[in-house]
Amino acid sequence: MNWDWEKLQGQRRRQGYQPPEPGEIHDRLKRFSNLRFPGGGKLIILLLVVLWGLSGFYIVQPDERGVEKRFGKFTQITDPGPHIHWPFPIESVHKPKVSEIKRVEVGFRSVARNGTLQPGQYRLVPEESLMLTGDENIVDVQFIVQYQINDPVHYLFNVAEQENTVKYVAQATMREVVGNSMIDSALTTGKFVIQTQTRDLMQEVLDRYQAGVRVIAVQLQDVHPPKEVVDAFKDVASAREDKSRLINEAEAYRNDILPKARGQVAVIVNEAQAYKESQVLDARGGAEKFLAVLTEYRKAKDVTRQRMYLETMERIFSSSGLEKIILSSQTAGNVVPYLPLDKAAPRPKQDAAGGAGGKP
Repeated sequence: MNWDWEKLQGQRRRQGYQPPEPGEIHDRLKRFSNLRFPGGGKLIILLLVVLWGLSGFYIVQPDERGVEKRFGKFTQITDPGPHIHWPFPIESVHKPKVSEIKRVEVGFRSVARNGTLQPGQYRLVPEESLMLTGDENIVDVQFIVQYQINDPVHYLFNVAEQENTVKYVAQATMREVVGNSMIDSALTTGKFVIQTQTRDLMQEVLDRYQAGVRVIAVQLQDVHPPKEVVDAFKDVASAREDKSRLINEAEAYRNDILPKARGQVAVIVNEAQAYKESQVLDARGGAEKFLAVLTEYRKAKDVTRQRMYLETMERIFSSSGLEKIILSSQTAGNVVPYLPLDKAAPRPKQDAAGGAGGKP
């Protein structure tokens, strides 16, 4: 059995143990010297030596590592299993739990009863949680740090009060990260970035201290404005939500109108393109026709002029829709005028009142 004498004495002092007076010690020794044991004093000495030697045996559990010290100086690390070392006071051993995930709470403390944490019950520690952001606002940050021992020798010998050291480093690094962040980011979308930066900065500081600690995670539990101004922040948050809603409605209206407008523009552009092409083709056809007529006109001016006149007159008369008889100037004076009454347009019908005396 391995006795840690200083730890035992500290425990006795906390329990109210008072060391005996010198006279009492003398009386106890005198009574012990008067005792008689079978076999004499050699048997007693042998028994004490055996017990002292057996106290050098110790067992390291699977989640522990043994750190042996000889006269207070580190000698070796032992793995899980049974081991032996020189008994106290020559050598001693510490057995830190290297696989245990340790937890540090900053800004609050969970309430425990009979050694069991009570869910949802905690007390606030505002002197740890109130921090200043980069835009000079105050924010209340409560978070948890999870860490593990990765070097038991450094953990035991390089840093005193290891848990408090981790807590103080966590507070300092979180204040630095929050101090470089805006309050909107800390309250909304920037929490993951704050956690990651705090974890990395904590690991860097603890490595410089050679604390033998590996930071596993930094988890923000609650980030909110101080209770004195929380109502104003709620109003700001509501205004942001209204802003986002109006922007989304405007985006939806734009997405509905723009495709229709683009479709109308495409139709107008296509119609204009078609009209342009038709006009260009008509103009080219007219120009080609004019050039063809000009070529024929140059060859026979009188014939071409007469043909053009007749074609023009044909178009004029054919467009009127009436039946026509064309006579030459020599025969026109010898023809009796003819009025085709059977083909004349019928007279409009009169109503019953107009038949007796009404207007035709």
